[in-house]
This record gives sequence, C-alpha cells and structure tokens, in this order.
Amino acid sequence: MCRGLDSLPITCLERAKELKALFGSLLQKSDHSITAQAKKSDKLKLNVSEPLKWKESFDKLLSSQNGLCLFRAFLVSEFSEENIAFYLACEDYRSTKPSKLAAKAKKIYDEFIGSDAPREVNLDHVTKAITQENLQEPTQSCFDLAQAKIYTLMEKDCYPRFLKSSTYLEMSRKAQRG
Repeated sequence: MCRGLDSLPITCLERAKELKALFGSLLQKSDHSITAQAKKSDKLKLNVSEPLKWKESFDKLLSSQNGLCLFRAFLVSEFSEENIAFYLACEDYRSTKPSKLAAKAKKIYDEFIGSDAPREVNLDHVTKAITQENLQEPTQSCFDLAQAKIYTLMEKDCYPRFLKSSTYLEMSRKAQRG
C-alpha cells in the first residue's frame, strides 16, 4: 500500500505499473472479464472514470489511493518523492498519540527538514525556523505550516506536470473513450 510511511517507493512504482496495465485492459474487456480480473487482484480496483476525477483538483488526486500511488510514482521518476513522503508523514503525525509526539516529530524533522536531512524538502528559512521552534513543545499541529508550504509547492508545480505526463494523459484518453 502506498500511503504508509514505511512503504518503499518501489512498491508504488510496481503498483503504478499494475494500475496502468489494469486500466488499459479495462476498456478492452467485457464487464464479466473485468469482474474476474478484479477478483484475481483485489488490491487493484480502478473505476474506469477515476483518472478524470484526478484532474478536477489536487485534493481529489490525493484522496484516491490509486491516484496517490501514480502521483507518487511520478514524483519518484522526477526525483522529488520526498515532497509527498513528507506530506504523508505529516498526515500520519496528526494521529499520533500525545506520548509519542516528541519522538515522531524529531524523526520527521531529522528526515525532511533539518540541514543534513537525507530527504530534505524545499522550505524557506522562516518556515524551517518556525517548525523547529514548534518542536520545543510538540503538538499535533507543529508541522502544519511546513506541510501547507509543501502541499502548495506540489499543487502548483508537481501536480500540473503530473497532469501533462504521458502516463496520466494516456489513462485519461482511455477513460474519455470508455
């Protein structure tokens, strides 16, 4: 599954390839064949019109498990997967038990925001400073500003490129014909 923090990008890449193959075959098969194929692969369920909804808004893309996987695979191909990984880490962080906030906050900060972070996201100095200050007394909202900045970056930069990608264009063309 693509949403988990511990999932490897390769998992999303494999899922993206499977989704693309499944979607391509959906429009070429009868309803009976589609049902049989879906039963064989319960982990891959794709509504034929689903890719068209992803173009409606960035939120609709992120709220779709399949859309999120394909978007994440796209970001991996562009070497900017850290953005969605950080965004999802922040989403997960919000549901963290209060007793574990400090440890989890430090882990997220060290992985994505700190100056030597292995998957550093592109944040301005002020946002980094505010986030670092928030970590002195971690709450479930201490990454909200940083997450909002990365969300906006993906929405304004990565999302339009995803919508122009060959994979998305191919899927949406097939969906329109179906």
